[in-house]
Order: sequence, then structure tokens, then C-alpha cells
Amino acid sequence: MSLSYESSGVRYDQLDAFKRACQKAARGTAGVLADHGYREPATTRGESAYLIEADDHYLAHVEEGLGTKNIAADVVYSRGGRCFYREIGIDTVATIVNDLITCGALPISVAMHAAVGDSAWFADERRAGDLVEGFAEGCRQAGAVWGGGETPTLRGIVQPESIVLAGSAIGKIAPKSQRIVGDVRDGDSIVFLASSGVQTNGLTLCRQIADHLPQGYSTPIGDGRTYGEALLAPSVIYVAFVRECQRRGLKLNYVAHVTGHGWRKLMRLEEAFVYEITELRPEPALFRFLREAGPIELREAYATFNMGIGFAAYVAPEIADQVVAAAKATGYDAWRAGTVKKQGARKAVVVPKLGLTFEGETLQLR
Repeated sequence: MSLSYESSGVRYDQLDAFKRACQKAARGTAGVLADHGYREPATTRGESAYLIEADDHYLAHVEEGLGTKNIAADVVYSRGGRCFYREIGIDTVATIVNDLITCGALPISVAMHAAVGDSAWFADERRAGDLVEGFAEGCRQAGAVWGGGETPTLRGIVQPESIVLAGSAIGKIAPKSQRIVGDVRDGDSIVFLASSGVQTNGLTLCRQIADHLPQGYSTPIGDGRTYGEALLAPSVIYVAFVRECQRRGLKLNYVAHVTGHGWRKLMRLEEAFVYEITELRPEPALFRFLREAGPIELREAYATFNMGIGFAAYVAPEIADQVVAAAKATGYDAWRAGTVKKQGARKAVVVPKLGLTFEGETLQLR
């Protein structure tokens, strides 16, 4: 029997319904911004970052959580393996700031939220120290200050041996012309930036697979790494890419942080387009291993995991090569992967070489 993300206890239809209810209620609070000299842009709700607008700038705000990746790190560490909490710290910052930059905002300040079930969690100096070092490194990679945080002890809510990691960030867009507004057009090129692996999404399913492997996280995946090493590779932080495109005057019509919902996130923009992906890289060893070990059907894999793609940019075709060059100049693996097409009211992600199509109704974020 093949596995799915839903079988691991994660149902996006239920999560997304709650998110839509929150958006509806939250819109009713927007009027108070006028008391602070700000207003709410019409299209900010449902995007990865929330914007507030002033006459000469935007401020952006994001709250994000790591998820359950640190549970995999706990198992590896408890069995005498390497401590991956430096990587976990980077991951936590990455999941926050990679959402922030989708509107064109560059991060200014990041805050950590680290909730434990028992304060004794912090008594392991190596683990706690690695987490601190990694979070600081993530902030440095993002070009942001670590502004503070909160460390509540939530006995009865969080397991005594666990930590729940999350955080928030604020950023700024100035001049306002650097805002990424979703100005996508028929014929735009799709540029992909590679991920480092699963990054921070789909870990609940990944952990379920580990539980059924005789060697668990020590299982070789075929590329010289163990399953645990591959899963716990730190996420890529894409801030430098957006910053470099702004520096070079390259207009990003829209960008997508490819996280939960897998490649369906490529159609996050509300307007109806078909996103056709024609240039595929070889499947990374980790994802091939996940599909075989699950087993996980190909469609489910692309609907859940990033499958080697962490970030996507939609740009005018005449500057696509320049955008790829800007990405490579700042250390990213990037390539032209496909084309945006206008086909009436149809909204879909299409991958012809794999025989995969995800229609618009499979992603309901608004």
C-alpha cells in the first residue's frame, strides 16, 4: 500500500479551511491601520507575507514554524549520531525569511519562538548551543538582525523531551517599486532555484517512513549519505537571490516559496494561469529513496514534497537568462524550467514529461 501525507495525519483540506476562515476574520481588523498611518494593500491576504503600506514604503510581516524536522534530529542524536541542531537553527530562519521575500521585502529583524515541555531541554549545552549558533547563522545569511524571542515552558502541551521552534520576521520594501505584486503574463519564463532536499516540509511523512526502515535514519540512500543525513541537510535561504535581482534591476513578476503542497504551490497566484514545466533535472537521490521506501506514488510525491525545487521566479522571457545568472552569481543552482501560459479560466500545473497535472482546485489557500 502506498503512503500519502494524509495517511501520516496531515490533511491540507482541514488546515487550509481554517486558514481561509482566519483570513476572512482578519480582514475585518484592517481598518485600525489608519490609526498608525498605514493601510492594507488590496491583494496581500493569502500571500506568504502580510504587507502594510505607507506613502513611501511597505512593511512586511511573517510568522512561520519549523514543523517536526527537529524530531528526526532528536532521534539521530539520541542514538549516538551527530547533533544536527545547528542545521535546525538555520532551517527555522529559512522557513520564515523565505516566505518574507516573496513580496520583495528584505528581512530586517527575526525573532525566535522556542517552546519546550520542560526547561531541562536547555540543559544539554551542546544541543542548545548548536541551535543558538544555527539561528544566528541563518540570520546572517538572511542579512537580518536576531531581534529577540520567547522561550515558554508549556508542560502538558509540549512533550518534556521536545522543543517547538517557530518565529517571525519584519522586512521593508523601499522604494515601493520593488514590491513583487503578481504581475504575471502569458509567455513568462519560470526559473527554478534548487533546494537542499526536503528542507522543512513533508517531515511527518518522512518520519513515518523512518519508523518502518530496519536501519531507520541510518539507512543508506545511495548517494553516500544516510537517510538522516539527507533529511537533516539545512534549508537554502533565498534572500540573496531576491536582493541581487533588485540590485541588478531585474523585475520579478512573481515568486513562490515551494513548501507545503509541493509543486501545487507553483500556482499560488490567484489569477488563472497554466504553469508548464518542461525542463526537469534528474530526481535527487533522497526523493527517489522516499518514493521507493514509502512507497509513495509519483503524483503524491510532487503534491507533497518540493522534489528538488525550493524557489520559483516568474519573469519576462527576455530577462530569464539574466535572472538565472543573478541566481548563480549569489551561489544558487538555477535554470529556466518552463513557461506560464494563459488558457482562459484554467489554472493548473502541468509536467508533461511525468504525465502529471494538478488542476487549480487542488490548491485552495484563499
